Amino acid sequence: MNTRRIRWYADSANEGEVLRLLDEGLVCGVTTNPEILRADGVTLGRLPELARSWVGHGAEEVFFQTWGSTADEMVEHARELLGISPRVCIKAPATEIGFSAAARLVKEGATVLVTAVYNPVQALAAASIGARYIAPYLGRLDDAGYDGAGIIDTMASAVAGTGTEVLAASLRSPDRILDLAQCGVNAFTAKPAVLRQALRAEASDASARAFEEAMESVVD
Repeated sequence: MNTRRIRWYADSANEGEVLRLLDEGLVCGVTTNPEILRADGVTLGRLPELARSWVGHGAEEVFFQTWGSTADEMVEHARELLGISPRVCIKAPATEIGFSAAARLVKEGATVLVTAVYNPVQALAAASIGARYIAPYLGRLDDAGYDGAGIIDTMASAVAGTGTEVLAASLRSPDRILDLAQCGVNAFTAKPAVLRQALRAEASDASARAFEEAMESVVD
């Protein structure tokens, strides 16, 4: 019997925040993209340092996104990123040249995530080239007026059994993580603040305080 494994990733390039989550055993890896790098003030030159730091603290996978105006450029930059660490995985955008680059990288043995996937046919295209992951953006789908969870549910069903897995992104609240988990999605990436929010409930905190108070009276 196969056991379902739920996996959380930190969607951040903030070294300290990610290290804390890794050290606490709360995430299994890290996802980044150019917008995240810019927001966290990280330049390309720091990526090797970040990868070594995160892998050294237990990250199973570290995702960096390739870039370029042609598939050749994307492949070239991806190879440079892959040289940083065996645990680096490549993100490529769900565009024509992105799919072309992703297909070549898969054939070279890279772990590839096709990112910014917005419709189920793109999900099938990613599966057809052997991409390990697709990353649909729940928040952005919802912002555009679509039923984001419904679309991602359809994507997950379409690629089930293919070897391609949904790694859901743009998750802005713990409730939305739960919505997708109930659709069968097992891998999620979110900002550290959202992941930490998922750990908290007022009733749980109250119970923990009561346990601590009771323990004080039974300790010899």
